[in-house]
Amino acid sequence: MSAVISMPSPAIDLAAVKSRQQAAWSTGNYAVVGTTLQIVGENLCEALDLRAGSRVLDVAAGNGNATLAAARRFCEVSSTDYVPALLESGRSRAQAEGHAIEFRVADAEALPVPDAPFDVVLSTFGVMFTPDQDKAAAELARVCRPGGRIGLANWTPESFIGQLFKTIARYVPPAPGLKSPGLWGTTARLDELFGAAAGEIRTTRREFTFRYRSPEHWIEVFRSYYGPMNRTFGALDAPRQATFTQDLLALMASRNRSGDDTLVLPSEYLEVVIARK
Repeated sequence: MSAVISMPSPAIDLAAVKSRQQAAWSTGNYAVVGTTLQIVGENLCEALDLRAGSRVLDVAAGNGNATLAAARRFCEVSSTDYVPALLESGRSRAQAEGHAIEFRVADAEALPVPDAPFDVVLSTFGVMFTPDQDKAAAELARVCRPGGRIGLANWTPESFIGQLFKTIARYVPPAPGLKSPGLWGTTARLDELFGAAAGEIRTTRREFTFRYRSPEHWIEVFRSYYGPMNRTFGALDAPRQATFTQDLLALMASRNRSGDDTLVLPSEYLEVVIARK
C-alpha cells in the first residue's frame, strides 16, 4: 500500500495581495461611505479616555474619522493610510475644522516611525484588512509606548459586514490561505495577535447602524464608492451581477429592522482597548 504524501500549501504572495487590496480601496471613493461611520471613531476615543496633549497615531485611517475624533479632544495626531486620496480627504476635513494634523502615506505593516513615540494608536475598520495580520499587529504594538493604549474597531465575523465579505468571497474568492479580516473581531485572534505585548485586552460588542433610503440605495452607494464592492461588480458579468445583487438584498432583508421601505441595518463590531505592557 503506497503512502499518501501531502504537499505543502503554496506560500501566499502577500505583496501581490496587498497590491490588489490597495487598488481596490483606491477605487470609487471610500470617503463617501467612511464619513457615515464617524460615530465609531468618537466612541472609540471615549473608550480610550483620551487626554488633551496625548500623541496619537491613526493607522489605516481612511478619510480620518478617528483622526478627527482625537484632534477634537486636543490631541497631537498623525494620520496614516496607503491610499493618498483618502488622506487628502482627511486633510480637507481637518482644515475645515482648523486642526493641525500630520497626514502621511504609510503601510500599516511597515510604519515609517521609530519605536514607541505614541501614547495611543488607533485603527477603525482599517488595519483589520491587512494581509499580514501578525506583522500589522506587531507594528501597532511597536509604535505604542509602554503603558500606552491601542484602540481598535473591528467588524465581527457574524456582523452584516462580516457576512458581506463572506458573500463577496463566494463570487470573487480570496487568495488561498489568506486569513479572514473578520478574525480581528474575535477575542481569540486578538489574544494571539497582542497577548505578548498587552497587559490587558478589553473588548466591548457594539453596533453601527447603516441608514439608507432603501436596500437598493445602499447597493447603489456601495457599488459606486466602496472599493471592494466596486471591484466585485466589475469582475462579474451581467447575470452574475444580478445574482450577487439578489444575495445582497436577501442578506439585508434578514437584518433590516426599519419596518418600512428604508434601510436601518445594524452591524456588530468589536471595540477594543489594549493596555500596552
